[in-house]
Amino acid sequence: MENLLEKINTTVAFLKKQGIDNPEAGIILGTGLGKLTDEIEIEKEIDYADIPYFPEATVEFHHGKLIYGRLNGKMVIVMKGRFHYYEGYTMQQITFPVRVMKFLGIGYLIVSNAGGTVNPDFSKGELMLLTDHINLLGDNPLIGKNYDELGPRFPDMSRPYSETINGKFIRLAEKHHIRLNRGVYAAVAGPNLETRAEYRYLRIIGADIIGMSTVPECLVANHMGLPVAAISVITDECDPDNLAPIDIDEILEVAGRAEKDLITLVVELIAAV
Repeated sequence: MENLLEKINTTVAFLKKQGIDNPEAGIILGTGLGKLTDEIEIEKEIDYADIPYFPEATVEFHHGKLIYGRLNGKMVIVMKGRFHYYEGYTMQQITFPVRVMKFLGIGYLIVSNAGGTVNPDFSKGELMLLTDHINLLGDNPLIGKNYDELGPRFPDMSRPYSETINGKFIRLAEKHHIRLNRGVYAAVAGPNLETRAEYRYLRIIGADIIGMSTVPECLVANHMGLPVAAISVITDECDPDNLAPIDIDEILEVAGRAEKDLITLVVELIAAV
């Protein structure tokens, strides 16, 4: 049975044989945020099911494809569809693609997600740049045997999101008059949405946006010394005093409307880094 390093090397070798080699950036697309791929000159597209050791995305609105191509003059590798803890995967499975992308040669990682805001100053349809996070998943992808070839046993997390890349995102947002909030993302296990009491608690402990992803990928990126930045699309407003039942179709519709601003920022960032 192959260990983690051997699995990474097996998958990397497979993808290189498919012509995927030396991408400059990795991108993970979250719920309702798949149209970025329309901007890519695609050279290779592979279903997750055909990639050794990749889990298969089980959420119906996650597409489950690894895409390699040129975006604004740079070669990128894109996960169209991600994995979640609530699907039953281990943290190691969820973050395995990040390790593979690093071994393929990416210099930095961009992550997107959809989340609900508990900050009354934020509105649905806006974006938030992650400056920090709170891990409430109850698990961590770095638990278990540490491979020094991947990173240190006790990685520092004082600056989990790249201040250099964040600075570029902020300047691009100003250039295009896009409202780019900044704040803290709290990752919860899901798949249920939160109760009113839980939303109050999350706001008290310092969260601005709540979601069910991103933090595992960020932890593994930091473990490997891979600069990472993340942007949330705010799909709903979670006011515990005026909480309405959630409508997943509406969440996807709001994500789709906000996606154009996210695409603008990511496309221009790729050229700027």
